[in-house]
Amino acid sequence: MDAPSINSLKPLQIASPGNEALIITQDNPKEIILSTYGMTPEWSKTPMQIITARAEGDKNPDNNPAFTGSKAIFLKPEFQKPLFFRRCLVVADAFIEWSIAASHQPYLIYLRNHERPFTMAGLYEIWVNPVTLERHHSFTIITVPGNSLMHKLPYTRMPVILEKGREFRWLKPDLSLRGILGQLQIFPSELMNAYPIDTNIKKHDANDKQFIEPIGDNLMVEDKLWIPPKTSRNSYHNSLNRHSPDNTKPSWGEISVQNRVLDS
Repeated sequence: MDAPSINSLKPLQIASPGNEALIITQDNPKEIILSTYGMTPEWSKTPMQIITARAEGDKNPDNNPAFTGSKAIFLKPEFQKPLFFRRCLVVADAFIEWSIAASHQPYLIYLRNHERPFTMAGLYEIWVNPVTLERHHSFTIITVPGNSLMHKLPYTRMPVILEKGREFRWLKPDLSLRGILGQLQIFPSELMNAYPIDTNIKKHDANDKQFIEPIGDNLMVEDKLWIPPKTSRNSYHNSLNRHSPDNTKPSWGEISVQNRVLDS
């Protein structure tokens, strides 16, 4: 199906499950497209909304960051095909998590040194509605146990954040299972920070700059407070317009914004 136009994106869009967000797919790594957050597996009879995919699968139920067992995501039926053929980069400036403490305080988590946008490892799928035959493009984000920063919230999981300059390796079509699983690592906490934000962020219409401004101190001390970017409707494309040192895939400057979700 057609995706909403990139030009219709509002500044500082907060993507909740069911919203469209920006991704780059394994099928077409030179284009950035819109896809619905919350994946429906290809074989499902009804719509689903899988928002995260645990790298450890059913293992590591305690979310131990020191877990050294197998990353068993490949054993889950809903992720087996996408893990090999439909990996994607999920593009974001920051992400939000809620504390599991009694306060349920939301935090905005970002990368230090104004590293934005960054990419998270994701999987996407194209589901065909058996009744209407309409095609739905959707994605999920792969998670790993939280690092020490996440535990300060406290929270136990975090997305797989891919290293700058090497993110396109996640999209390489000839990756072995070992190569795929080897990229599902915990991002260093010293390269991240977080601050508390307004609890009204939980509202579906809370898509305004005020809801992601800090209402308290950063969890970690740093020289400058991270300022939410002043985005324009083309800001993602403009901010990607730089060369990536990974010569195995297109440079960021070669990526174009696509207004339609591709049928793949």
